[in-house]
Amino acid sequence: MDSPALFVAAVALCFGALLVLVLVVLKPRFTPIPVERRRPHGGPDRTALGRASESATKLMGGFLGKSGGPYNQDLLYNAGVKLTPAEFSVLVATAAFLIGLLGGLLSSPLIGTMLALATPVGARMVLAFRRDKRRGQFDAQLSGTIQVLIGGLRVGHSVMRTIEAAAHESDAPTSEELNRIVNETRIGKDAREAIEDAANRMDSEDFRWIGQAIQINREVGGDLAEVLEQVAGTIRERSEIKGHVRSLSAEGKMSAYILMALPVGVAMFVSMINPGYLNVFIEKPIGHVMMVVSILMFAIGGFWMSRIIKIKF
Repeated sequence: MDSPALFVAAVALCFGALLVLVLVVLKPRFTPIPVERRRPHGGPDRTALGRASESATKLMGGFLGKSGGPYNQDLLYNAGVKLTPAEFSVLVATAAFLIGLLGGLLSSPLIGTMLALATPVGARMVLAFRRDKRRGQFDAQLSGTIQVLIGGLRVGHSVMRTIEAAAHESDAPTSEELNRIVNETRIGKDAREAIEDAANRMDSEDFRWIGQAIQINREVGGDLAEVLEQVAGTIRERSEIKGHVRSLSAEGKMSAYILMALPVGVAMFVSMINPGYLNVFIEKPIGHVMMVVSILMFAIGGFWMSRIIKIKF
């Protein structure tokens, strides 16, 4: 920048806008007591910034439609993010603009563009990471959950009453999923279908076995507690095998992460120490072709490595 004062003002503007984004978009949308009851003769005190944020969210919701776009409701729920797809998309779009602007001011337009384009991808990766972490926690808690179910059945409780008790005694995310199963059955959904949906959300084959055992018991009868005891033994053995597989594949996963981050890190470092060195990729046609080919090869390599380090059994 030619003027240091202008540069400082631009950076301050970016940080200020990011602060406003956090305060407005991520602000809780519920109040313990409605505004009308607390102030019956006055309307809600809404700022212009709040109205603009709400308008942007509604506009984004109309654009995304019922599907929710790349950040659909199922992905957000499984990741434990309590935002609507429209709200999260507005958050990502605003963050991409601010990060791209800040990167362009501090480094070069190329880096700013790359950071802006990488922000939505990074947000998707964060959601996928949170989803996988939540599913891992569910699987880790499943052994304790099934023991609670067995204990409840042996003292004479019904299946749904046992599931409700297990929900109260379990930690998240198991408690959230079990409570959802109970609530769905109360409004008329079949218990088998509710359990199957929970197993699909958590991508848990072990929990699907529990649902199948409950369904078979409903059809043919028998001692469900004894059946679940056998299922629990199988789940424990599978958990031990999963632990061995994770430990053996940890080195391959770390190598894949490093190889995927290396090209981006080198490009950012080179652009910072020599801002004009990579301008050929955005100024000349041959650079555009090289950029497209590089991104395509990067995506193919990432997909290939993800298939190698993901072991199914």
